[in-house]
Amino acid sequence: MSSPETDSIIPLDVLYGTHHGWLHGWLRRSVGCSQQAADLVQDTFVRLLVRGQPIESRAPRALLARIARGLLIDHWRRDALERAYLDALAQLPEALHPSPEVRHEALQSLERIAQLLDGLKPAVRDAFLLYQLGGLNHAQVAQQLGVSSRTVERHVANALLHCYRLCFEDGQ
Repeated sequence: MSSPETDSIIPLDVLYGTHHGWLHGWLRRSVGCSQQAADLVQDTFVRLLVRGQPIESRAPRALLARIARGLLIDHWRRDALERAYLDALAQLPEALHPSPEVRHEALQSLERIAQLLDGLKPAVRDAFLLYQLGGLNHAQVAQQLGVSSRTVERHVANALLHCYRLCFEDGQ
Protein backbone atom coordinates (compact mmCIF):
# COMPACT_ATOMS: atom_id res chain seq x y z
CA MET A 1 0.00 0.00 0.00
CA SER A 2 1.35 3.42 -0.89
CA SER A 3 1.54 6.31 1.48
CA PRO A 4 0.36 9.84 0.69
CA GLU A 5 3.98 10.91 0.32
CA THR A 6 4.62 8.39 -2.48
CA ASP A 7 1.37 8.94 -4.37
CA SER A 8 1.86 11.27 -7.29
CA ILE A 9 -0.62 13.88 -8.41
CA ILE A 10 -2.07 13.75 -11.91
CA PRO A 11 -2.73 17.08 -13.64
CA LEU A 12 -6.32 17.31 -14.89
CA ASP A 13 -5.26 17.74 -18.53
CA VAL A 14 -3.19 14.55 -18.33
CA LEU A 15 -6.07 12.68 -16.66
CA TYR A 16 -8.41 13.93 -19.37
CA GLY A 17 -6.09 12.93 -22.20
CA THR A 18 -5.40 9.52 -20.71
CA HIS A 19 -8.89 8.46 -19.62
CA HIS A 20 -11.36 10.47 -21.72
CA GLY A 21 -11.77 7.74 -24.35
CA TRP A 22 -12.20 4.98 -21.80
CA LEU A 23 -14.78 6.98 -19.82
CA HIS A 24 -16.70 7.92 -22.95
CA GLY A 25 -16.88 4.27 -24.05
CA TRP A 26 -17.98 3.15 -20.60
CA LEU A 27 -20.72 5.79 -20.46
CA ARG A 28 -21.79 5.20 -24.07
CA ARG A 29 -22.46 1.56 -23.24
CA SER A 30 -24.50 2.67 -20.23
CA VAL A 31 -26.66 5.33 -21.89
CA GLY A 32 -26.66 4.01 -25.46
CA CYS A 33 -26.02 7.45 -26.95
CA SER A 34 -22.65 8.91 -27.87
CA GLN A 35 -23.79 12.53 -27.42
CA GLN A 36 -25.24 11.91 -23.95
CA ALA A 37 -22.09 10.01 -23.02
CA ALA A 38 -19.96 12.95 -24.20
CA ASP A 39 -22.02 15.33 -22.05
CA LEU A 40 -21.59 13.06 -19.02
CA VAL A 41 -17.82 12.80 -19.64
CA GLN A 42 -17.54 16.57 -19.72
CA ASP A 43 -19.67 16.87 -16.57
CA THR A 44 -17.40 14.34 -14.84
CA PHE A 45 -14.29 16.36 -15.58
CA VAL A 46 -16.04 19.61 -14.64
CA ARG A 47 -16.86 18.06 -11.25
CA LEU A 48 -13.17 17.26 -10.81
CA LEU A 49 -12.21 20.78 -11.83
CA VAL A 50 -14.71 22.43 -9.50
CA ARG A 51 -13.75 20.14 -6.65
CA GLY A 52 -10.32 21.71 -6.71
CA GLN A 53 -8.57 18.82 -4.97
CA PRO A 54 -5.44 17.14 -6.29
CA ILE A 55 -6.03 13.90 -8.18
CA GLU A 56 -3.87 11.07 -6.93
CA SER A 57 -2.47 8.60 -9.41
CA ARG A 58 -3.31 5.44 -7.49
CA ALA A 59 -6.85 4.83 -8.87
CA PRO A 60 -7.90 7.50 -11.36
CA ARG A 61 -10.39 5.28 -13.21
CA ALA A 62 -12.12 4.37 -9.95
CA LEU A 63 -12.48 8.06 -9.14
CA LEU A 64 -13.80 8.88 -12.62
CA ALA A 65 -16.20 5.93 -12.53
CA ARG A 66 -17.54 6.94 -9.10
CA ILE A 67 -18.22 10.51 -10.22
CA ALA A 68 -19.64 9.39 -13.57
CA ARG A 69 -21.86 6.78 -11.88
CA GLY A 70 -23.43 9.50 -9.71
CA LEU A 71 -24.00 11.67 -12.78
CA LEU A 72 -25.47 8.68 -14.61
CA ILE A 73 -27.93 8.05 -11.77
CA ASP A 74 -28.91 11.72 -11.89
CA HIS A 75 -29.35 11.41 -15.68
CA TRP A 76 -31.61 8.36 -15.34
CA ARG A 77 -33.65 10.03 -12.60
CA ARG A 78 -34.13 13.16 -14.75
CA ASP A 79 -35.08 11.00 -17.71
CA ALA A 80 -37.66 9.06 -15.67
CA LEU A 81 -39.11 12.28 -14.23
CA GLU A 82 -39.36 13.81 -17.68
CA ARG A 83 -41.10 10.74 -19.10
CA ALA A 84 -43.58 10.67 -16.19
CA TYR A 85 -44.28 14.39 -16.55
CA LEU A 86 -44.77 14.13 -20.30
CA ASP A 87 -47.02 11.09 -19.85
CA ALA A 88 -49.14 13.08 -17.39
CA LEU A 89 -49.30 15.99 -19.85
CA ALA A 90 -50.42 13.62 -22.59
CA GLN A 91 -53.52 12.85 -20.52
CA LEU A 92 -54.57 16.52 -20.59
CA PRO A 93 -56.37 18.21 -23.47
CA GLU A 94 -53.89 20.03 -25.69
CA ALA A 95 -55.41 23.39 -24.79
CA LEU A 96 -54.21 22.86 -21.21
CA HIS A 97 -50.62 22.01 -22.13
CA PRO A 98 -48.14 24.49 -20.68
CA SER A 99 -45.68 26.43 -22.79
CA PRO A 100 -42.19 24.95 -23.34
CA GLU A 101 -40.80 27.45 -20.82
CA VAL A 102 -43.28 26.40 -18.14
CA ARG A 103 -42.60 22.73 -18.91
CA HIS A 104 -38.87 23.34 -18.50
CA GLU A 105 -39.39 25.12 -15.18
CA ALA A 106 -41.72 22.37 -13.97
CA LEU A 107 -39.17 19.69 -14.86
CA GLN A 108 -36.44 21.60 -13.03
CA SER A 109 -38.68 21.86 -9.97
CA LEU A 110 -39.54 18.18 -10.12
CA GLU A 111 -35.85 17.32 -10.39
CA ARG A 112 -35.04 19.47 -7.35
CA ILE A 113 -37.85 17.84 -5.35
CA ALA A 114 -36.60 14.39 -6.35
CA GLN A 115 -33.09 15.33 -5.20
CA LEU A 116 -34.45 16.54 -1.87
CA LEU A 117 -36.47 13.39 -1.32
CA ASP A 118 -33.72 11.07 -2.53
CA GLY A 119 -31.96 11.02 0.83
CA LEU A 120 -35.05 9.93 2.75
CA LYS A 121 -35.83 6.39 3.85
CA PRO A 122 -38.64 4.93 1.71
CA ALA A 123 -41.17 4.85 4.58
CA VAL A 124 -40.47 8.51 5.41
CA ARG A 125 -40.67 9.53 1.75
CA ASP A 126 -43.93 7.62 1.23
CA ALA A 127 -45.57 9.17 4.31
CA PHE A 128 -44.40 12.64 3.28
CA LEU A 129 -45.66 12.32 -0.30
CA LEU A 130 -49.04 10.90 0.74
CA TYR A 131 -49.48 13.71 3.27
CA GLN A 132 -48.18 16.58 1.13
CA LEU A 133 -49.29 15.54 -2.35
CA GLY A 134 -51.93 12.90 -1.71
CA GLY A 135 -54.14 15.24 0.29
CA LEU A 136 -54.42 12.73 3.12
CA ASN A 137 -54.30 13.58 6.81
CA HIS A 138 -52.00 11.80 9.26
CA ALA A 139 -54.62 9.21 10.22
CA GLN A 140 -55.40 8.38 6.58
CA VAL A 141 -51.71 8.05 5.73
CA ALA A 142 -51.22 5.86 8.81
CA GLN A 143 -54.05 3.59 7.75
CA GLN A 144 -52.75 3.31 4.18
CA LEU A 145 -49.19 2.54 5.32
CA GLY A 146 -50.18 0.34 8.22
CA VAL A 147 -48.39 2.42 10.87
CA SER A 148 -49.51 4.64 13.74
CA SER A 149 -50.58 8.22 13.24
CA ARG A 150 -47.74 9.29 15.54
CA THR A 151 -45.24 7.51 13.24
CA VAL A 152 -46.66 9.39 10.26
CA GLU A 153 -46.33 12.68 12.14
CA ARG A 154 -42.72 11.86 12.94
CA HIS A 155 -41.99 10.81 9.34
CA VAL A 156 -43.52 13.99 7.92
CA ALA A 157 -41.62 16.15 10.41
CA ASN A 158 -38.36 14.35 9.61
CA ALA A 159 -38.93 14.79 5.88
CA LEU A 160 -39.65 18.50 6.27
CA LEU A 161 -36.55 18.96 8.41
CA HIS A 162 -34.46 17.02 5.89
CA CYS A 163 -35.70 19.17 2.99
CA TYR A 164 -35.25 22.38 4.97
CA ARG A 165 -31.67 21.48 5.87
CA LEU A 166 -30.79 20.65 2.27
CA CYS A 167 -32.34 23.87 0.99
CA PHE A 168 -30.60 25.87 3.72
CA GLU A 169 -27.23 24.25 2.91
CA ASP A 170 -27.70 24.98 -0.80
CA GLY A 171 -28.73 28.57 -0.07
CA GLN A 172 -32.11 28.19 -1.73
